[in-house]
Amino acid sequence: MIHSLAKAIFQIMSLGLILITPMASGFGQTVPSLQCEYLVNPIGVDTDHPRLSWMLQDSTRGAAQSAYRIVVGTDSSAVSHQLANTWDSKKTLERLNLVTMPGSALKPFTKYYWTVLVWNQLGKPLAPGRVATFETGMMDMRHWQGSWISDGDNIQTLEAPYFRKVFTTTKAIQSARAYIAAAGLYELSLNGTKVGDHRLDPMYTRFDRRNFYVTYDITTQLKQGPNSVGVLLGNGWYNHQSLAVWNFDRAPWRARPVFCLDIKITYTDGTTQTITSDQSWKTHTGPLVFNSIYTGEHYDARKEIPGWNTVNYVDTAWRRTILRAAPSKNIVSQLMSPIKNVLNIPVQSMTRFSDTNYVFDLGQNIAGVTQVRLNGEEGTIVRIKHGERLQKDNHVDMSNIDVYYRPVDDSDPYGTDIVILNGQGPIDFMPKFNYKGFQYVEISSSRPIALTKEDVTGWFMHSDVTPVGSIDCSNPIINKLWWATNNSYLSNLFGYPTDCHQREKMVGQGMDILLWKQDCLILMASLSMKNGWLTIGMSNSPMEYCLISYRPVAGDMVLPMAPIGPPPLPSFPGIFIYFMGTKSRCKTITLLSNNTSNMLKASARPDSLHLVVAIGYRSNLLLLWSILLLSIIM
Repeated sequence: MIHSLAKAIFQIMSLGLILITPMASGFGQTVPSLQCEYLVNPIGVDTDHPRLSWMLQDSTRGAAQSAYRIVVGTDSSAVSHQLANTWDSKKTLERLNLVTMPGSALKPFTKYYWTVLVWNQLGKPLAPGRVATFETGMMDMRHWQGSWISDGDNIQTLEAPYFRKVFTTTKAIQSARAYIAAAGLYELSLNGTKVGDHRLDPMYTRFDRRNFYVTYDITTQLKQGPNSVGVLLGNGWYNHQSLAVWNFDRAPWRARPVFCLDIKITYTDGTTQTITSDQSWKTHTGPLVFNSIYTGEHYDARKEIPGWNTVNYVDTAWRRTILRAAPSKNIVSQLMSPIKNVLNIPVQSMTRFSDTNYVFDLGQNIAGVTQVRLNGEEGTIVRIKHGERLQKDNHVDMSNIDVYYRPVDDSDPYGTDIVILNGQGPIDFMPKFNYKGFQYVEISSSRPIALTKEDVTGWFMHSDVTPVGSIDCSNPIINKLWWATNNSYLSNLFGYPTDCHQREKMVGQGMDILLWKQDCLILMASLSMKNGWLTIGMSNSPMEYCLISYRPVAGDMVLPMAPIGPPPLPSFPGIFIYFMGTKSRCKTITLLSNNTSNMLKASARPDSLHLVVAIGYRSNLLLLWSILLLSIIM
């Protein structure tokens, strides 16, 4: 649908003047946009040989790069003077602006500085780029000191587990990092305040084959003296309790959520201290009595624990944690644009049916959550239902959304958050471990409550990718089409491309990504997310056949792995790349190809991993499958 829409936009370009422009930061001859692993100044880099990239910004006619030099070191002053103690590429006569850093493996927990010098098409040097940074993370599982801990309950337990620990710092702090890995979802807090602004961390993965950890700079949140760290765990896709036709509840990795945490503190005198997750932590349940990334959250305000994640809270009623084995043997850094509450969407109109029933219209369809201010008598049950359209009587219609949901009772309504009030004044509720696709919000309560438009707001959530292109024209219809298309892209970016934001929320199917991935890469800086999605696909596939890439004549597109056997090829000319063999031998795959000739490109068998690249049309299916079969039996 989106691909057709894009075609339609360009077919009606004659209706107005369209300007398609890159999101640049000015003119002149400079080298901006220095990125490591497609991110700006990332921390927690895990790869031994990170990819460094940059852009040439030159407004002169015929501008081009003729050579580059990359300087990398651990001393910012030296790097700014083009002196390297880690790697110096020397002047290299290439037009490349994406280079994999060679040499020996980098050190863990180390900050590196780097810059790029570029020569233009005339061989003249441009002004040096700024000094950028990247900071390595664990680099290897053996560098973890913390243990994986949980609360000891089972997969049927509905209440979310809360964890806390108090520790003391005795010196002036120079820097501090928190490294947290989880199977499930988490929110991390220090001294009563949430760490960072990410949502729904960590991203989805094949939990029994790989787990993500996230790195945070917590220097400003720690203080000299007693500190308190808190962790709240959610189910996410790890412990799926809601029932649907997709059998999420039967996932082979399913277990009670679990996490591992290292807090590394560096003091001004050069000494270090590491705070870890272990059995000294305490755990308890609280007001989050149910959470499902698929359906909604249930919050009982009567069970709130004021100050649970602060130093002075008395936790004598809390119990000890238990140790668990790591969910997988592959704990890697989550290097991609995080999911965030990106845009606040105010309510456009409200319909009051009674003092127990209201409908709110955001004016646009979004993926995200609602934040609601509620006040009422103790025990009042409030249901917050989300939908994309209204029935004839102007109540929210769920018939296009809950079609694949198979509940056993009415305790977990689809797309609905449930809040039980405590009667102690207003509360601001926003779900922590769920999102929905909606435009309309219907709030119903068991007892009268007073609501206004200002009490409800929508948060547009998605991977916080940076826009790199824009479209503007004199025709408002085309501008509206562009705006709607862009919002559709963003509503389906949640650490991976989803098939839809209101129903399954699953990793995007092959044709979904085929139709819109190219446009997404042109419009948004989403390569870090694309790389993560490719790795998810490799680890998810149960088969020995994987369709890794489809490159049409117009550009690059990617298809995920087939659940059963080789997937069908699209009916477009292009390059089809398959991997066959033992996927455990593949850690990272980078495929580059500029050959678009209509011929068989390669057939190889390196160490039980078969690589077949075929270029052609769907009519060549028989030839392609013959080549694949031949490669298997060779």
